[in-house]
Amino acid sequence: MTELSSNPLQLCPTNSTAATVHAVPLEGQKALSGEPEKDADPFLVSFSEGDSDNPRNWSSAKRWYLTAIAGLLVLNATFASSAPSALVPTLMLEFGFSREVGNLMVSLFVAGYCVGPLIWGPLSEQYGRRPVFIFTFFVYTVRPLAFNWHVRYRKTRHHYLFSASLAACLQSCPLANSGALIGDIWDAKRLGTASAIFAVAPFAGPGIGPVVAGYLVESGVSWRWLFWILTAFAGVCLLLIVFTVPETFQPVILVKKARKARRQTGNERYYASFETQKLSFTQRIEQILARPFKILFHEPMLIAITFYMSFVYGCIYLLFEAYPIVFTEGHHMGVGPSGLTFLPLPIGGVVATLVYIAFFNPRYERKMKEFAPKPVPPEYRLEMAMLAGPFFAIAFFWFAWTSYPSVSLWAPLASGLLLGCGVCWIFLSLLNYIIDAYMVVAASALASNTVIRSLFGAVFPLFANQMYNKLGAQWASSLLGFVALAMAPIPFVLSRYGPLLRVKSKYAPTDQSSSRGGSPV
Repeated sequence: MTELSSNPLQLCPTNSTAATVHAVPLEGQKALSGEPEKDADPFLVSFSEGDSDNPRNWSSAKRWYLTAIAGLLVLNATFASSAPSALVPTLMLEFGFSREVGNLMVSLFVAGYCVGPLIWGPLSEQYGRRPVFIFTFFVYTVRPLAFNWHVRYRKTRHHYLFSASLAACLQSCPLANSGALIGDIWDAKRLGTASAIFAVAPFAGPGIGPVVAGYLVESGVSWRWLFWILTAFAGVCLLLIVFTVPETFQPVILVKKARKARRQTGNERYYASFETQKLSFTQRIEQILARPFKILFHEPMLIAITFYMSFVYGCIYLLFEAYPIVFTEGHHMGVGPSGLTFLPLPIGGVVATLVYIAFFNPRYERKMKEFAPKPVPPEYRLEMAMLAGPFFAIAFFWFAWTSYPSVSLWAPLASGLLLGCGVCWIFLSLLNYIIDAYMVVAASALASNTVIRSLFGAVFPLFANQMYNKLGAQWASSLLGFVALAMAPIPFVLSRYGPLLRVKSKYAPTDQSSSRGGSPV
């Protein structure tokens, strides 16, 4: 039997928003060739060529189904994080708290995304994707029947805020592991297309959540109905996971194959490579918590990218406060129709994804052939961000100076299309750059990026109302546009000086021969 883990690995992106990567054997290696190596351990269990247990050998229909399920799980998480924003005025009356405390509810949910990925990601790499999905969705689904009883039938705002944090921690599981699931089932060549399609889910949730919540409020039903809808949605996802989603993490599958071989043959010498990899508790804590930030603080490239992406992410959640000021108060729209104003964001994300599949991905595949057998320099990943940076800044200026009540509401609405397109391209571009630049430590680099990004998403809504009330909608949005404009050159600077920074980097390996002249600008 051939040793799967002895082959060189490449890291593939798995999500546009979650900090996950997946190591896969390089194409052309003997991991799945079916040809035994001379020094191979005959008792080391691995996948043979065409092995039906290998997720990459499953039918295309099954893999696309699992890709859709992974997207649905992420949609469940982002829908749950955005929907309660429309309920803030109702909850203020119900619990008697201020607008700031109401905004804190949304912030606490996003803050839970800081903790969850650091827990569920490593656990899925130890026990597999399936059990972690089942555990988190089961607890999240039964939570309203147990803990949330106090919130729903007793007016206890502290219980409510704590429940929001707990729900966020549980709901962050798909953000960490759904992308990893996609990396498990697709090879490097088709992973880009699958990930781009999957990337629509994180943008669809913030667009759909306020619509559903807004019309519930307008219909006059209890605010509790929204949380029962969220619970029902999670329950459906739980049933789909239990009955239709198999284990996809290859090392865990090989462990099961090794156990089966030992049981059937009675020979205890059969083993999987994953069974030999043991980390102490201290090593595991260091790898999960300390290493990501150690890398972040030593890497100027990563610091610049992280703060750029964090600002963009924070702006998305700030819009949950800005849009009601412009559309609900300024244009006197009802709560339900105001929710519809968020739809241009996911529509822009869909357009950006289609352009990526039709233009940017084929272009990158041509670069792969051009640079073969060496990898494409990471700087070629920055082309989308170079275009998207100005788009993102222009979208805020567009939104700012068309937000007067005297201007047709369709004008600021249209800015959301450009905003959604810019956000999608920035995330796809910069996440892929981190993965290509940092390779074997990419997971840690992305983990620090996710934590800082979630902190920005949690903090921005807390000052949104004060900023828009003091500066006005026009200058508050313009301020965001100016900051976005100041950050837009970051991809251009990295494209020009990235090869030099990688040569000097402790964590970003580089082939100096392929880096020369490897910048797209």
